[in-house]
Parts: sequence; structure tokens; C-alpha cells
Amino acid sequence: MDFSRALRRSLSISTLRRGLWDDNPVYRQILGICSALAVTNLMTNTLVMGLGLVFTTAMSGVTVSLLRNATPKGVRMMAQVLIIAGYVILVDVFIKAYLPDISEALGPYVGLIITNCIIMGRAEAFATKNGPWLSFLDGLGCGLGYSGVLLIIAFFRELLGFGTLFGVAVLPADMTRWTIMVMPPGAFFMLALVVWFFRAVIPPKNVGGS
Repeated sequence: MDFSRALRRSLSISTLRRGLWDDNPVYRQILGICSALAVTNLMTNTLVMGLGLVFTTAMSGVTVSLLRNATPKGVRMMAQVLIIAGYVILVDVFIKAYLPDISEALGPYVGLIITNCIIMGRAEAFATKNGPWLSFLDGLGCGLGYSGVLLIIAFFRELLGFGTLFGVAVLPADMTRWTIMVMPPGAFFMLALVVWFFRAVIPPKNVGGS
């Protein structure tokens, strides 16, 4: 009994860690790059976007897992898109209702969570083959791993571009701002540095996607 419990715990930890660290969707798999470049000029926007994706990825994984044996193979992909779209609509409505300024700043990118290949990939590769709990942890880990990288990028872009963090002034007003950091080239530059850094300090592992 103790061995079985320890095995389940180890599997849960490894599932969560894989998306969060070992097989991170951004710096390891190079997925979700569009939003990584589009919403990372301010940390507040990045945080909200990240939380929305964490919620969608985790809950989509649970729902797909629960329905995996009842979903016909011929409509499996369509069913997954509908499930993801349902959670994205909830996120979009919540942000519009309680965070209207951020919703306006994010524009269409909240709705485009539906097309994020991280969510669809985890639903197809993992949730269709595993139980609800592991699917939740897999989605949670991938969502947090994605959001963490975006927040690192946003930290440097906002700090160097605006001199603020979460809208609060941090750098002296007379300090030179790096205008390029709030422009699309700055996002590409920071993303490249982050990918290089993590790939340099974290040796690749043979981690499975299912």
C-alpha cells in the first residue's frame, strides 16, 4: 500500500515537473511563441494572460480525460477544440467583467488561447491517454512553465523599456529607457536570450510527452 502511494506521488511530481521545468513548452519545445511575443511588454498583462492559460490548460486536460472513453475517434479533435473554447470563453468573460482595462490591452490574444498549440497538444498527447488527476497536473505544469517564461521576458521588457514593474516606477526617471524593449524586436531578443540561457543551464532529458 505504501509502495503504491509512493509510486503515485512520484508519478504526480514527475508529471508536474515535466511541463514546469524538464520539458518546458517555451524554451524546450518552442511552443506558444506568438503570445510570448505579443503580451510581454507589461508584467500585469502577462500575468493575467498566463493565469488564463493555466486555467484553460489544466481544466481542458481534466475534461478531455474524463470524456476520453466516450468521445468517438472521428470527432475527437473537434470535441477537444470545443472543450478548450468553452474554457477560453469563461476566461475572456471574466477578464472583460473584472479587468476591463487589461482586456482592452490584451485585445484578441485572450480569444486566441483557443489556438495555442500547447493546450491542444497536451489534450491530444496526454489527456486522451491518462486519468483526470495526472491530466490536471500535466496541464498545470505546462501552463505554469509557459507563464513563468513569459513573466521573465516581461520583467526585463517592462523594466528596461518603461522603468516600471507591474506599473510601479522602479528605475530613476532620468535613466535612459530602452525603447526597443517595448517593440516587437525587443520581444524576439529577450525570447532568444531566455531560450539560450535555459537550454545552456538545463541539459536536455529524454522526457516523454505522454
